[in-house]
Amino acid sequence: MLRVGLTGGLGSGKSTVAALLRGLGAHVIEADELGRALMEPGQEVFDRIVERFGPEVLTAEGRLNRARLAELAFQGGRLQELNAIVHPATIEWQRQKMEEIFARDPKAVAVVESALIFEVLRDARARGETETALANLRRRLDRIILVTAPDELKVARYAARVSSPGPGREAAAAEARVRLKHQIADAEKAAQADYVLENSGSLEALEAQVRALWERLQGESNNSRQNLSLE
Repeated sequence: MLRVGLTGGLGSGKSTVAALLRGLGAHVIEADELGRALMEPGQEVFDRIVERFGPEVLTAEGRLNRARLAELAFQGGRLQELNAIVHPATIEWQRQKMEEIFARDPKAVAVVESALIFEVLRDARARGETETALANLRRRLDRIILVTAPDELKVARYAARVSSPGPGREAAAAEARVRLKHQIADAEKAAQADYVLENSGSLEALEAQVRALWERLQGESNNSRQNLSLE
């Protein structure tokens, strides 16, 4: 078994890498999807968000207004408040999913796709946490893969994905730059990652990197955690 964290800044292409790994046989757990599910009405996370941020983050239908919540978090300086609610529950759900996967297939490679692995650790330490699930996240992962790309390319990819050409795309690009400011720089992350995939070229070039990495991950999944090493 091998527990792998797959991370990368907004627009880096980590979702593309996750899809490629899934196609090769990895069991992919999408942290963003889990987080969205936990933020649905009826979930404890939903209730805590409304309690903390107030009814202004609700739509007329009683669901979360994600655009308004994002505005309060990123532009209103309340991102840590939001993350402190969402991240612990998401990480616990990831742990449960991994246990289910390894119970079915002890040699599986389970990949958690999450944009904020390093940011979760940073923020937990900033709050003075030492033994929480957030502070110990790195110990829960055998390997971390970082997907990198130049920031302006990330911004362009994000804007193209969420908007049409014109003023809307310019607004999306501005939003992307704000979000990137809250994320740790690639150079700092790369120093802490086990593998780095550079994604500023063609899809074919990225696929070649992923295939080579998959072969190595498969070999490592047959070893115990104690024997895993890149040294």
